Amino acid sequence: MTPPPTDARRLQIKPSPDIKTAPAAKRRRRPVIGGAEAAALPRGEYAYVSLRGAIRAGQLTPGQRVRETEIAEWLGISRTPVREALMRLEAAGLVQSASHSGFVVNRLDNAEVRELYAMREVLEGMAARLAAQHASDTEILTLRKLLEQHATARADAERLAAINLRIHRTIYEAAHNRFLLGALNALSDSLALLGETTYRAEGRGDSAHREHGKVVDAIEARDADAAESAAREHIRESREVRLAMMFDDLESTAV
Repeated sequence: MTPPPTDARRLQIKPSPDIKTAPAAKRRRRPVIGGAEAAALPRGEYAYVSLRGAIRAGQLTPGQRVRETEIAEWLGISRTPVREALMRLEAAGLVQSASHSGFVVNRLDNAEVRELYAMREVLEGMAARLAAQHASDTEILTLRKLLEQHATARADAERLAAINLRIHRTIYEAAHNRFLLGALNALSDSLALLGETTYRAEGRGDSAHREHGKVVDAIEARDADAAESAAREHIRESREVRLAMMFDDLESTAV
């Protein structure tokens, strides 16, 4: 692992590989959109969408260095649009500049994680409430099928995380409120800064399945109060698991 630069230590960023030192398979898997859609975008927008997608997908992880020259080579474009994209990402709170080492993907501290989950609890609770009022029969059936998939994947953290994302996304869409959906989409960028999935925590697959079940039961029963309460409880439980994982990471680093 490449040693962290002095500035990274001062920013208290946990070191992680930069693009050049990342495994070849991961490095070559460009986090870009392709084809006609990519060709139609201005280069700056193309770089921004690609980098944001890489952060969301975990290809660029919290604490990882991001340098203009490496990203430009990675995406096959010049440095100018990459610089524009990084400045937009910095304004959005997804990266921060580090003197003499380009940018680093932001790493949330304990207080920021609590703030993020507080906002998530409010938004997800409202999404569940509105879904109980407006979800179609097809959307409820989709949620039931996703719960079945979740039940059969409890030992596979990555698959559970993917199904979990689909469950939450289905609830967002079932709320049928474009402004709420916009707020939740904006929040998803910050959620990407949390790092590895909480499904890696022991027993989280089972507990999350029970929590999701309560939310879906309430939505199907058209009980808006119960749906919001269950969704809020689910996010609070997720927060506690996340904070416990962060504490464990700190302890292992200190040893």
